[in-house]
Amino acid sequence: MAMDPNANPAHRFNELPDETQEFLSQLREDDIETLKDGLRLVIAMRTVGGFMKWMIVALIGTFIGTVMLYENILKVLNWINQSR
Repeated sequence: MAMDPNANPAHRFNELPDETQEFLSQLREDDIETLKDGLRLVIAMRTVGGFMKWMIVALIGTFIGTVMLYENILKVLNWINQSR
């Protein structure tokens, strides 16, 4: 059952599963702050993780591209030396 996003917060709370209602009703104010901090931490870790994934892909691509360029430069130099 989907929750109505336009409903009053009290009504939305009643639409939650019983386990979730029990968990949320037992939270203290400092627990809520800890959950908020944890959520910000997870969002930051996902952002950094995505960035690092593309940095690794870029570094591997740069390494492979450099090796390929080096090999082809050697082939051209070899071809020039053989044509003399």
